[in-house]
Parts: sequence; structure tokens; C-alpha cells
Amino acid sequence: MNSVPASMNAIIAREPGDASVLIMAERPVPEPGAGEVLLRVLAAGVNRPDIMQRQGIAKPAAGVTDVLGLEVCGEVVKCGPGVDRQLLGRRLMSLVPGGGYAPWCVAAVDHSFDVPANLSDTEAAALPEGLFTVWHNLFELGRLAMGETVLIHGAGGGIGTLATRMAHAAGATVIVTDANESRFPALQASGAELAICWPTTDFTQACLDHTEGRGVDVVLDVVGGDYVRRNLQAMAFGGRHVSLSFMQGSAVNVELLTLMQRQISLHSSTMRPQSHFEKTRMAKSIARHVLPLVKSGRVGPRIHATFPLADAKASHEMLESGSVFGKLVLVP
Repeated sequence: MNSVPASMNAIIAREPGDASVLIMAERPVPEPGAGEVLLRVLAAGVNRPDIMQRQGIAKPAAGVTDVLGLEVCGEVVKCGPGVDRQLLGRRLMSLVPGGGYAPWCVAAVDHSFDVPANLSDTEAAALPEGLFTVWHNLFELGRLAMGETVLIHGAGGGIGTLATRMAHAAGATVIVTDANESRFPALQASGAELAICWPTTDFTQACLDHTEGRGVDVVLDVVGGDYVRRNLQAMAFGGRHVSLSFMQGSAVNVELLTLMQRQISLHSSTMRPQSHFEKTRMAKSIARHVLPLVKSGRVGPRIHATFPLADAKASHEMLESGSVFGKLVLVP
């Protein structure tokens, strides 16, 4: 078993700003509390909420470390009170409230999963945030069901690539949008029936044409702004619109009469503020419904690139460039 030092070097943002504010700083190795384990971090996923924290837009909750990172794969090296010591030495993939960009990180057992044998450390680290986000938004809020049609915007991102695979595995017809047509063969191989190049094609009309005028049942949107109006025009009666982000802006104009007449519902969420109880509830559902698909290889992450932990700045710059197809991961 690895010896655990008293302190470590981890990635923080010294102040709000661009990627240049990310620095390596000394922090104490955290002590696992009740229901928690200490992980020797084997890999950590990079996510847009990390960028928002770095920019000062999203801040960790009171009492949460200032070390960035919301998902990790790690080896259990210490168990907190109430945790079965049989977990020692096991590989877990965990959703964490912070602290992932570090050699050591604490994680709640209730928000962790045993890493399936078919996943590498890198692949496992790229999954937790996406599994929770896609499950909650697409299947709980969006209520996507077998035989329905879903429109997924930003399909080349970490969430989009995973959502495409999960929706396809659930028996849905998947329509995706992306600006880079070179990605379309890979997206279609992952389960997209139709890929739309949004800079050159009216996605609203394309969705209506593909569904013979009926429209899509669920929209998973990361754009916001004017996309919301266009999404609603592409939706079927009783459709569910789920907002994950708002790259074009959070202020939108919605015609309530349209929603009423077509019984369309609007949903949105962010994962970080969810309570411990809610995340635990989601984790149980994910373990039951999604992990078997991960173990079988039907669902998994697409890895674009890995970076050494010390190069977190470069990973943020790449993610912000818009060139990433899938996930970025930090490794020791």
C-alpha cells in the first residue's frame, strides 16, 4: 500500500482569469470523513465546470477545497469512518465536489463505482461527471424512452459523445449537431442516425424532415440563446427541452402559448449544487441501468487527449479552443 504524505502539490486558480492563472500549489492531503475514502489519483477528467470555476463564475461550496477537478479514477488507500476496509486497494471512479487535479483526493463511497475491468484508468476518469449529467438530464428530466427521438447539440463534446452512446443504447433515434463534418462518421458509428452540420444546415428543418414533420421528443441543449426558440420549433407534441449550458447566452424569449398548445416542458439543471442525497440516488440508478452497458462496451467515453497534471493549463486551453472531440484527461 502506498504511503500517504502530509502534503501534496495540486492545481488551483490563483485568481479568476484565463488558463494562465492555473498554478501548482501545496495543499494538505485531505483526510477522509465518514462515508469517504482517500484515493491515490490515477487520472482526472477535465470539464467545462472546471473552466467556469477558474473564471470565477462557479465557486466551490463552503468547506470544499479550492483544488479543481470534479471526477477521478483512483486507488483506495484509506477508508473513513463507517467504510468497509475491503475497499482498500480497489479502483474506483468517483464524482467529487472538487479536488481531482491532485495526486490524492477524497471521494464519497456513495458517489463512486468500481471500475469495470474493461476500462483503463484514463477512460474511467472520463466517465463520472458525464454519467451523472447525462443520466439525470436525458433520462430523469428528459424522460427519454425507447422508440423516441432525441436531438443532441454539441455532440462532439464529452457530454455529447457520451449522451449519443447512452441514448442509442436505450433504443432512441439520435440526431446530433456539430460544426465539424469530419466527426460525423465517428458520431454515426456511436449511434447517431443523423448528423447535422449546424453552420451550413438549418437543424430545425432537418429534424422536421427526418421525422416526417413530427419533430423530436427530447432536446439536449448546451447552446441557449436563440437556439431555444429554434429547438422548440423542432419539437414534437409533449416534447421535453433540457438545458445543460448556455454558450450563446442564458437570457431567452419563450412563447408560452406555444408551450401550452403543444404541451412542451422546459427543464434544466447543474450537477454541482445537487445534494449528497440526490447524487446518491442518481448513483444507484446509474449502477443499475448504465454500468452494465459500460461493462459490455456499449457505453463509454471517447478520449481526445491526455495531459500530465502539471500541464492542466494546456488542457484548459485546448478545451476552450473548441477542437476537442470527446474528453480530456489529466494523468500523474
